[in-house]
Amino acid sequence: MRLTVLDRCTVTRGDISLDELERFGELKIYDVIPENRLAETIRDADAVICNKAKITADVMAQCPHLKYVGLFATGYDNVDIREAARRGIVVCNAPGYSTDSVAQHTFSLLLNLASNTVAYNASVHSGDWMRSSVFTYLKYPITEISGKKLGIVGYGAIGRAVAELGRAFGMLPLIHTRTVPAACPYPVVSFDTLLAESDFITLHCPLNDQTRHLIDAAAISKMKKTAYLINTSRGGLIDAEALTEGIKNKQVGAACLDVYEEESELFYEDNSGHILQDDVLARLISMPNVLLTSHQAFLTEEALNNIAEVTVRNISAFLKGEKLENEICFQNLLQKQN
Repeated sequence: MRLTVLDRCTVTRGDISLDELERFGELKIYDVIPENRLAETIRDADAVICNKAKITADVMAQCPHLKYVGLFATGYDNVDIREAARRGIVVCNAPGYSTDSVAQHTFSLLLNLASNTVAYNASVHSGDWMRSSVFTYLKYPITEISGKKLGIVGYGAIGRAVAELGRAFGMLPLIHTRTVPAACPYPVVSFDTLLAESDFITLHCPLNDQTRHLIDAAAISKMKKTAYLINTSRGGLIDAEALTEGIKNKQVGAACLDVYEEESELFYEDNSGHILQDDVLARLISMPNVLLTSHQAFLTEEALNNIAEVTVRNISAFLKGEKLENEICFQNLLQKQN
């Protein structure tokens, strides 16, 4: 089998080994490949493993040998699942590999919002505290999270983990999910109720046609003006333009983002390196009540080792003709959405 790995640099700095994939056949490994060279790069591959590379219908049409697409990720919106099903291409993701890591990062963002930790750290480093006339330095507001309502959109493994963390801190989780869980220990509410009542809102649902721009201007208008919004799931869940306007107009208390729409197109490269070209993100960066991280929620050493192990298990099962635990089935997705 000819196996091509793309996006290596998004899952390892050299500390996570992908050598075990060599036992499956001829192995080629690349870092990020420009979209206009992607089909050429994988044209002869029987199997491809990637993270963010867009495996579109056009790419598949140019890769006649392709029979398997594996993902270094839980999300699969970069793969045309419908076209893969039509061509008989198996698609497998890696669910659960980063549950604890993403929940941890989500809560670190939440705690930073509540305690203004980043702002106080920067202020102390700049000497503001030492120059203050009093020891009690009240430059930024701080709020307790105990007793606050934590709105969680999506109640998969990560949503459940975040709810448990919230409850441990004395928060009151509210859950909104497409399918009502059988034994949820927290109130399951409508989306409008979650928006209206939550002090903190965190997104943990997949990106699809039903959830794209779930947080738009209409949703923001229903939120508390003091509410904090956190997204460690998929950038497309939020209309970034609407969020920017909502923050500017003080309709949103603050926001934390670890993910962004069209991440591969946020920058362009010139002789001086990578330059930000997304105007909305530039405006968000300029806002003091917006905390931004670099899509790093899943990047713990433990999670990256997990993803390597799941990836190997997936492709091993595929080659042996065994039941594929993590196969993304297009027909099942249609049934879930209907």
